[in-house]
Order: sequence, then structure tokens, then C-alpha cells
Amino acid sequence: QLQLVESGGGLVQPGGSLRLSCAASGFTSDYYAIGWFRQAPGKEREGVSCISVNDGNTYYADSVKGRFTISRDNAKNTVSLQMNSLKPEDTAVYYCAADTNYFCSGFVFPSFFDYWGQGTQVTVSS
Repeated sequence: QLQLVESGGGLVQPGGSLRLSCAASGFTSDYYAIGWFRQAPGKEREGVSCISVNDGNTYYADSVKGRFTISRDNAKNTVSLQMNSLKPEDTAVYYCAADTNYFCSGFVFPSFFDYWGQGTQVTVSS
């Protein structure tokens, strides 16, 4: 059974940093991608970043480019999202999700992802 578990959320001041992790289990190969989404109250779920696990190709939404970095540790089956220079508008519940068919080609679309974690809250506030 495929499973994703996020960790690392919390409260941080504007300009601060957080590192989110997504632990994946149940995958039988490296041919899948992991994306990060976020959803703020009253807003649609937004694709933030994506990484193709087998080749490491990365993708970012314009709103986080230059501030967020996605990476993978295949030995630990973990994908991380390093978030720097955080802004109040980054406040949201962050989800990781697995894409077993499109390899990040539709990383901004939740419908392209098959499996989801439970989410972790990130709050940026002074």
C-alpha cells in the first residue's frame, strides 16, 4: 500500500525558514514523482514544486522560485522541501503527493497525482 507522511510544519516568523519532509513507502520502483501542494483557507490547492524521483528533475511555481528547494534522498525514500525567506502569504496546509504517470508534467494540477499525505500546517506570522 502506497503511503505518504509529511512532517516539519510549524510557526515561523517572516523571513525565516522551514524544512518539510515527505516519507514515502510502498513504492516498488523509482519511476514516480513527488509534488508539494499547499492550500490556504478559502483558496484552491496550489502546486508548489515537484521532483521526478528517478532522474531528479525539479519544477517550481513562480511564487516560490528562488526561495524553495525540493530534493530527494532515494536511500531514505524521502523528499524534502526547504523553504527560505518565508512570507505570510506562504501560510497554508502543505501536502505531498505522488504522481505515478506524468512525472511532474502537470505538477500544478492536483488531478495528476494519485496518492496524498495528510498535510502539515505552515504558519508564517510575527
